[in-house]
Amino acid sequence: MSDTTTEMSATMRERTGSRYSQRIRNAGGLPAVVYGHKEEPVSITLDAHTAIGYISKGEKVFHLDLEGTKQYVLLKDLGYDYLGTNIIHADFARVDMNERVDTRAHLKFVGEAEGLKITGAIMMHPITELELNCTVTNLPDDIAVDVSEMQVGDVIHASDVKLPLDTMKLVTDPSAIIAQIVMKAVQADEGESAEVGDDAAQPEVIAEKKED
Repeated sequence: MSDTTTEMSATMRERTGSRYSQRIRNAGGLPAVVYGHKEEPVSITLDAHTAIGYISKGEKVFHLDLEGTKQYVLLKDLGYDYLGTNIIHADFARVDMNERVDTRAHLKFVGEAEGLKITGAIMMHPITELELNCTVTNLPDDIAVDVSEMQVGDVIHASDVKLPLDTMKLVTDPSAIIAQIVMKAVQADEGESAEVGDDAAQPEVIAEKKED
């Protein structure tokens, strides 16, 4: 959890649409929208290098300076290019630092599982983040999950994860699996033929020439 709130400057964006957004990106900007708290949504432009740098480090709450008007905002959504790699848009929600919000925290798996020492054992992570409810001032950067004592067949559910603070509430389905160790199915080498026993069934004769 961050001890300080990152400050970030923005300018108003009067024109919207894909054409103008592309012009902003070409000029080094990041198109974004700020909404919430019963106020009208506002289209803004951020410095792409600065904003994406903060976002890539896991920052979620910002003290936004919008042409002299300062407010706290929470990163709610990101838009990516068609390859799904580059951030091209961001959505922020106005927040009160004392209000509770739903957020997602990345799971950080720590330790070397005992069960993985067995040949053929693999660990699966169906989900790698948890959705939880907490105050804006307590947004976690990530949540550590110790997997060192897991054996083959062991499963860790969302409800098993210890949240950083008792005031946090789990939103993700408590029964959701976040980690489990299973045995990988062993397949025959490609090209290897299966052995046929002496008493194996003979191929069925579809048709035989009849004696005259």
